[in-house]
Amino acid sequence: MKTSFRDTLKAWFAKYKHGLLLLYVLIYLPWFHYLEKKVTIHFNVIHMAIDDYIPFIEFFIIPYFLWFGYVAFAVLYFFLKNKTDYYKLCAFLFTGMTIFLIVSTIYPNGHYLRPTTFARDNICVTLVKWLYQTDTATNLFPSIHVYNSLGVHMAIMNSENFKNNKLVRRFSFVLMASIILSTMFLKQHSVFDVITAFIMAAVMYSVVYGRNWQKNEENVLQHQLP
Repeated sequence: MKTSFRDTLKAWFAKYKHGLLLLYVLIYLPWFHYLEKKVTIHFNVIHMAIDDYIPFIEFFIIPYFLWFGYVAFAVLYFFLKNKTDYYKLCAFLFTGMTIFLIVSTIYPNGHYLRPTTFARDNICVTLVKWLYQTDTATNLFPSIHVYNSLGVHMAIMNSENFKNNKLVRRFSFVLMASIILSTMFLKQHSVFDVITAFIMAAVMYSVVYGRNWQKNEENVLQHQLP
């Protein structure tokens, strides 16, 4: 019997309906852009003494931008390959991102760490200048660049899909560490933003990965069976 388009569409939706979680971006992006427009001058300054000793290194713009692909790849991979890990990663990322939005809303914050002049003129400096023009030095903590990088690496390290893949696990660690360092060497974030991201990630790790999701799913299925 020939399958109708409607049946094919229903089957596709049934298989990938977990993708509805990604509609969260329709909440996050407008809220974030609102904060970027609102918090521009009057804000609480974030600064630690150690920030003044961290040099500006423009080459870290490369791992900083790789963050976008790192997070997107992880979400897409688990979306297609492992639904349980996908749910865990989304729970980790979206909860932290919402907390970040709430913090930025009730406690407007920013910094004055960015350099105004540059010792060199190269493609990386050009990219940094573009970044500074498009991304304000506000809404900083916890650093989502740091928090989401930790979340992706934790997802990879806790996934059975990569249990025996040392190359991917090591690459993920190096990229995660590079991204975290980039937030400070590019003067995008204070050390305070990084510390608070680590604290929030530690708490969320215990919540998301400290519970036996597989066992819970089995219990649910058992209760659903006649």
